[in-house]
Amino acid sequence: MSTGILNTQPALPQIGVDERRAIARAVNHRRLVIFLRSAVAAGTLAGWEAAVRYGLIDAFFFSQPSAIYEQLAAWLTEGTSQGPLWRELLVTMEETVLGFLIGSALGIFFGIVLGRNKLAADVFSIYIKVANAIPRVVLGSIFIIMFGLGMGSKVALAVVMVFFVVFGNAFQGVREADRNLIANAYILGASKRQVTLTVVFPSALTWILASLHVSFGFALVGAVVGEFLGARHGIGLLISTAQGTFNAAGVFAAMIVLAVVALAAEYLLTAIENKVLKWRPAQFVEQGM
Repeated sequence: MSTGILNTQPALPQIGVDERRAIARAVNHRRLVIFLRSAVAAGTLAGWEAAVRYGLIDAFFFSQPSAIYEQLAAWLTEGTSQGPLWRELLVTMEETVLGFLIGSALGIFFGIVLGRNKLAADVFSIYIKVANAIPRVVLGSIFIIMFGLGMGSKVALAVVMVFFVVFGNAFQGVREADRNLIANAYILGASKRQVTLTVVFPSALTWILASLHVSFGFALVGAVVGEFLGARHGIGLLISTAQGTFNAAGVFAAMIVLAVVALAAEYLLTAIENKVLKWRPAQFVEQGM
């Protein structure tokens, strides 16, 4: 009789050859994408710098990467003419995030309400179209007259920029909900509120989350445009000041700061979307032409 201890744990499944090849292809693809991105960025910056140095591009209008780098370094170490760079960025981010959250909440709410109520949609659709047709810059001037140079005018403009994007997607997502699922829910005794929360809203969630990627950029644009029209602090005021002194490097440096912020927000929204929609199957993209 053997006295050894029997191993009762099930053997772990071995990864097949096809799975290993698929993982290797995915890793190689990711490395190739990173390399090509870096190569495109480096080639663009090098070509830009060379074109300025050899007189092909006028540095007065387009500046050059080395001057932009020096401007960013000066802002980080010495601060801007309005104060420390981090404070200016914090003001813009506060206006952007508030406008994004308020505009998204209002867009989702009214998109779902009008999407579920045909009478209300028919009544208010003409007014929504008219409001959406008004140029945002005009609204920015009106908001500055109404709320002054403080944060309120920038948040209001960001809310308007975000609202129509999110509203349109939420409204369309509700209208695209599966009618068979809705009918089955009613047959099983669900109320209209329960159908909206458990069937319609989850169905429209993909549309809504897709709109958030675009709407954050619009919120950032609204805050910056509002600061450009009139403000005491913010990246938009920094751009306006650089423009007034014909400092092209300052304009490009501020654009880089905004681009970094927008890219970080995009990665954050993507992570949230993947977390919320983790049930969604991975998208297949065919390689090559």
